[in-house]
Amino acid sequence: MKLRIEPLTPERWPDLEAVFGARGCSVARGCWCMYYRLSGRQPPLQAGTTAARRNRAALKALVDAGPPPGLLAYDGETPVGWVTLAPRDQFAKLAKSPVIKPVDEQPVWSIVCFVVPSEFRGRGVARSLLDGAVAWARQQGARLVEAYPVDRETRGDDENMWFGAKSMFDRAGFVEVARRKPQRPIVRRALRPPRAKGG
Repeated sequence: MKLRIEPLTPERWPDLEAVFGARGCSVARGCWCMYYRLSGRQPPLQAGTTAARRNRAALKALVDAGPPPGLLAYDGETPVGWVTLAPRDQFAKLAKSPVIKPVDEQPVWSIVCFVVPSEFRGRGVARSLLDGAVAWARQQGARLVEAYPVDRETRGDDENMWFGAKSMFDRAGFVEVARRKPQRPIVRRALRPPRAKGG
């Protein structure tokens, strides 16, 4: 597949809903990529709503306020995947995680989660999203990107695979900087500033 990677802007919100609504994305439909952005006890749910609806509304508010909280992959006009990324301090739960808490105080962007519907898996969508995430972070001024992949010999079905496989990050030039749990390394890649136009 030759994919196009685009930031999630308000007009592309229906495309994100299409990805999250697809087969194989039930975890995404509950979380709406808000799990690591929230920390601590959340207010009680209002009558008639659910945690999933609250998460969806929270992500929609982020999208509407900007900047884009992630990127979409397209095959032609069809949305086929999603990656969430932002400066690490926007993911409040990372600071408290015993496994993926900050390694140091360096300013870093975090690539947290990939969502690819079942029918599009195994076609390089996540890798294209990773390349797009690195390029997007560089354009936004990031000099260091970080991720929290799963490292094991066989691919599993559990939800941790939403973080991506370490082998994918290895191929993209990331290096391991910490490992606090056997199968959960922290990997980083340093970024060069984008070239000035005309340079």
